[in-house]
Amino acid sequence: IDKILTMMYNVFVAKQSIEIGYSNVGYIRKGSILVIQVKEMLVMARFTLPRDLYFGENALETLKTIKGNKAVLCLGGGSMKRFGFVDKVVEYLKEAGIETKLIEGIEPDPSVETVMKGAKVMQEFEPDLIIAMGGGSPIDAAKAMWVFYEHPETTFDDIKDPFTIPPLRNKATFIAIPSTSGTATEVTAFSVITDYSTGIKYPLADFEITPDVAIVDPSLAETMPQTLTAHTGMDALTHAIEAYVAGLHSPFSDPLAIHAIEMIFDNLKASYEGDMQARGNMHIAQCLAGMAFSTALLGIVHSLAHKTGAVFDTGHIPHGCANAIYLPYVIQYNAKVCEDRFAMIARKLGLPGVTDKALTLSLIKAVEDLRTSLHIVSNLKEFGVKEAHPSFQNPHSIREARTYCLFLRIPPVCPRCSALLPSPPLSLSFHHPDAVPVPDSLQSSPARTPLLPDNFSPVRQ
Repeated sequence: IDKILTMMYNVFVAKQSIEIGYSNVGYIRKGSILVIQVKEMLVMARFTLPRDLYFGENALETLKTIKGNKAVLCLGGGSMKRFGFVDKVVEYLKEAGIETKLIEGIEPDPSVETVMKGAKVMQEFEPDLIIAMGGGSPIDAAKAMWVFYEHPETTFDDIKDPFTIPPLRNKATFIAIPSTSGTATEVTAFSVITDYSTGIKYPLADFEITPDVAIVDPSLAETMPQTLTAHTGMDALTHAIEAYVAGLHSPFSDPLAIHAIEMIFDNLKASYEGDMQARGNMHIAQCLAGMAFSTALLGIVHSLAHKTGAVFDTGHIPHGCANAIYLPYVIQYNAKVCEDRFAMIARKLGLPGVTDKALTLSLIKAVEDLRTSLHIVSNLKEFGVKEAHPSFQNPHSIREARTYCLFLRIPPVCPRCSALLPSPPLSLSFHHPDAVPVPDSLQSSPARTPLLPDNFSPVRQ
């Protein structure tokens, strides 16, 4: 597992990763205001959430009291209109004296082009409210549209790096209304936009795009089909587990993450089977997980899921499905450095085991059992990916993506998915043209150990 995960991370993720900074040598990656642990020293941190969060039955009616003049309503493929939620929102806004214009048809994995088109509509309509309703895609797209509406002179290249988005809320405020129980983009500082000209997904990361208001109404989640319920639920579980063991976890993120994990294990299977009370509980649990990872950040499960989701010729691997596949293996991989944290999760869930190792194995089995109960495949081969795929077999690709283990005390961040690796000794640092050299004082000996030999080839696991 170690070799396979390391190889996959090197090929698909690592060569686009950079360090975020070393606070004890006076160096912080540009603009990033996050907690960073260096030699057990804690530097300034920030915990940012929407100003208001409305939840529970009929929370959507809050729109009747919203102040404003003009609103754009950003929507996805049509399910919100089909189930009558668009008409409700328009009516509530009309009752509040607000004129509404729709931006419809935002595709899954929204493109840069879709974002720019939506921003142009906003520039012409001049709303003071931006409302996004649906799954993660329309909300993410609307966040990016918001940036280019307020700053039309800005280019997409200007904001691809973390914490480079200019100040917002000069023209409009943002309201997010999720219909799926997974991404939690309604409470996070992230937006995933795809540049199809390069085939790269860019998770934009900046506290500026944290919504001002989140409306978490369970009636919207009741419309999810069964497979989507499974995939988004496993995405939420991955958010919570990775946030709990992340290098940037804090006393603020930990309670949110651990309670989300408990709620997901208690409710996901029932939600999948059609229990609407459990579906409502999952809608809250995924939001708690989002609050946790928005500041603690994520790990290599998400890095791998983002990078491998569209790379294989077998077709797109849904994000939650990819997370569900990788999560048990990554828990085993990361247990070398944060087994105590995984064991704490297992204890909270009442899983069997006395030692940290036994408890971690129980957690892995619990995740695998939950995945099986949701009828999600357990590996890429079952999904249809062939072992002979060029991404695995091309020695040039592996050599080009080779990384080095620096045995540092702080985790690097992947700017494409805001994913952090765990604490030492598995924190990896990667060569990147924009990266500042690592100070010698922070490197252990040996300073650079190749992770893969030239003749390495993946083996069946």
